[in-house]
Amino acid sequence: MATSKFQCIPFCNTISKISVLLLLLVFFSSCSKEPKNTQLAGPVFGTSYSIIYDAEADFTKQFDSLFTVINQSMSTYIPNSDISKINRNEPVSIDTHFEKVFLKSKEIYKETNAIFDPTIGDVVNAWKFGAENGKFLTDSTTIDSLMRFVGFDKVSLKNGEIVKPTETYLEFNAIAKGYGVDVISEFLEAHAIQNYLVEIGGEIRVKGFNVEKQEAWRVGLDEPRFDGEQSIFKAISLKNEAMATSGTYRKFKVDSSGNRYAHIINTKTGYPTKTNILSVSVIAKDCMTADGYATAFQAMGNGAVEQFSEIHPELKIYIIYENEAQELQTLNLNNFPEN
Repeated sequence: MATSKFQCIPFCNTISKISVLLLLLVFFSSCSKEPKNTQLAGPVFGTSYSIIYDAEADFTKQFDSLFTVINQSMSTYIPNSDISKINRNEPVSIDTHFEKVFLKSKEIYKETNAIFDPTIGDVVNAWKFGAENGKFLTDSTTIDSLMRFVGFDKVSLKNGEIVKPTETYLEFNAIAKGYGVDVISEFLEAHAIQNYLVEIGGEIRVKGFNVEKQEAWRVGLDEPRFDGEQSIFKAISLKNEAMATSGTYRKFKVDSSGNRYAHIINTKTGYPTKTNILSVSVIAKDCMTADGYATAFQAMGNGAVEQFSEIHPELKIYIIYENEAQELQTLNLNNFPEN
């Protein structure tokens, strides 16, 4: 029996050594495995989305479901959406998405002295850009008539329902994409994902860093080009923040005197804004805020935006504009990142 025990010892040691070796192989294999991102993309809100995050789970179905809910709440392109029903003066109990966007819009409306106004939509729809001979197709009588019903101060939220004048038209197209970015970002965070980039139609929110490249998230600012082509003006790093950009260089109109007018409508006059600003990028803590202010700053002009930035240091702002010699110049406010 002693001999049997003695002969068993080398065999047991061999098993032990093999087990240790296998454990070491598994350990080193897991250590050497490079981190990978999941990247999902598709159409949404009349544009496209791109979402990158450091997890293997495929959330395509969940994202599509969230997009559907937001569309059903606020898309003016869907006849039976909540906002379409509201614009037809049908009774609707709004959802949480609508309420959040409504309240943020009220905040930006007040802060910008009504330059940002979600009730300007009917006037925007009345203008026909791209007409022959550079002439506007909308006459002053039409504009004056529509402007009588513009004013977000006329619209209120009471007991879960929107109260507004019968003729007032409401839309959140200038802020809804940014809100969609926030909804997806909050979904990812609720699933314990700490490193992500969410982009919808150029509006972006990031958290953490790019685990594949082991560096901060890098995003590009488009170069303002009137030829329809796309190129990067500059690249910057973002961390735990959101950025939205509003540009006039793709949607504009030139009158018979050579003056260029932006598609951003002046909420005081009802006419397209004459501006030398080509692009405004805003960085904020959330994308809905950045999106709304980027739109408003297009209509304010450089001087007014500079003054506004002094009382809102939480907003980082980058403006690309043309000087009198039609040369590109930039304006950096509140330490917008240079690279």
